[in-house]
Amino acid sequence: MKLPWSKTKIPVLVLRGIIASRPGAISLEAYATPIERAFAQAKKSGHLILAIESPGGSAAQSDLIGQFILRRAAEHEVAVTSVIGDVGASGGYWLACAGAKIYANRLSIVGSIGVITGGFGLDKFIARYEIERRLFTAGENKARMEMFSPLRPQDAEFTHALLDEAHEMFKSWVRDQRGDRLTADEALIFDGGYMSGQKALSLGLIDGLGDVDLLVKELGGAKAKPLYIRAKPPRGLLRFITRSAVQATLDIAEERAITPSLR
Repeated sequence: MKLPWSKTKIPVLVLRGIIASRPGAISLEAYATPIERAFAQAKKSGHLILAIESPGGSAAQSDLIGQFILRRAAEHEVAVTSVIGDVGASGGYWLACAGAKIYANRLSIVGSIGVITGGFGLDKFIARYEIERRLFTAGENKARMEMFSPLRPQDAEFTHALLDEAHEMFKSWVRDQRGDRLTADEALIFDGGYMSGQKALSLGLIDGLGDVDLLVKELGGAKAKPLYIRAKPPRGLLRFITRSAVQATLDIAEERAITPSLR
């Protein structure tokens, strides 16, 4: 029973940072429990707000979290609304599309519906200093996009095809979630470029201009308050000192050369 002096609380799940499967980033592993907690709280009001501050990151993690939120929303019969703050671009916009409605500030950075990967080609550098690269593989394409080897045409072709496949999945996700609210030529919406919240509104990428405070009052009444739910920050410094900085940097560069990212 709700007491007459009690205030309605609308749960606000904070999704802030880069999307990646590493400590301190937005990932399904880090956010599964906060998401469950948020939906448990949302049963009281029937509403959940996603407060998004993310320029994107891992395509796979974006999809995993987005699909997870959709399933929980259907199971709990909760209306999910996304609110983009400074930025909800690329993977950040993918997460926003998990909401039935999306709001942003007129100056928010929104969109960037595209896929990117990259790395460095250091084969000429090591050749210049007569550094011999010793690499052993089993499998013709095991060393595809390896940064110390010359880029093979078939590797470039494969990578472009992989990015196109991921881009089509991104576009399909946006079409499924936004439907006929998309108002412009798809070539303009899906070209990978980002835009202001004002422009996104005119293209149907968002439903209105607003912030968390405004939405909390709209959904819960004038006296409603936000109940912020966040993932626990990573603990300990051991993970930063167990490997050399050089090795970590090379690992990240090689990972980016083979992993499609939404950023």
